[in-house]
Amino acid sequence: MPVSLPRALGLSLDLLRCPTCRTRHLHPDRGALRCPAGHTFDIARHGYAGLLTGARATSGDDAAMVRARDRFLATGRYAPIRRAVAHLAADSAPQRGTVVDVGCGTGYYLAGVLDQLPGARGLGLDTSVRALRSAARAHERAAAATWDVFRPFPLADQVADVVLDVFAPRNPAEFCRVLRPAGRLIVARPTARHLAELRGRVPAMVSIDPLKEQRLHQALDPYFEAVVTERVEYSMALVGLEALDLVGMTPSARHLSRTELDEGGLLPDRVTVSVLATAYQPR
Repeated sequence: MPVSLPRALGLSLDLLRCPTCRTRHLHPDRGALRCPAGHTFDIARHGYAGLLTGARATSGDDAAMVRARDRFLATGRYAPIRRAVAHLAADSAPQRGTVVDVGCGTGYYLAGVLDQLPGARGLGLDTSVRALRSAARAHERAAAATWDVFRPFPLADQVADVVLDVFAPRNPAEFCRVLRPAGRLIVARPTARHLAELRGRVPAMVSIDPLKEQRLHQALDPYFEAVVTERVEYSMALVGLEALDLVGMTPSARHLSRTELDEGGLLPDRVTVSVLATAYQPR
């Protein structure tokens, strides 16, 4: 039985372009999206569109990482980060605007932005089908689709009022192409202090490049200029299995086992959260 078109995906169809043709619109057709040339992309029963074609991206959260992220984010420990991202987005987007979250994961931050923009619609892109199952349910106005940030986006030019990039890889040229001239790019990334206590105890944790800010500036500078930056920093208690989930939701989980961490007594009961969130405008 064909999958019906999710309402949120229907709201975002005008944004999409065929990933193969690059210029043609997509329309719903018997549980799929199809372009006039006949290229067809399935709509998963979980509600997201499968637009990623050809060789699949090598990264992307697996099922265990997504479960850990869902559990951890549900605790509200990262709510101050979500509020900062939503505040920056709401300050620059019209109430009935369009928000595109690239590397959206489970849709946690996109949902936070849409809550602040009651008339806006959202589209989340990610390589992980496991994460997109959550993202497609994250908000009634948030659609979701598979895509790789390093490829040209399956979106028309200048359709987004806000592009979100929260703890995700970046494609500055594509960010600039899909943003409207008055739009904003919101980038959230960790500082060197972020989870320092955890990284100090668990050597296998992925480290933070000390030149991260310099590299970010070099990558974005040809396309964007910074408008405002908010620093979100606080001490965060970790209760029960929260520390395990905090490790388990990151790429470090691929190198560590929960048993090893739990039995080794490596995990702290308090860590520092330190994140910078910047709003950029196109040049």
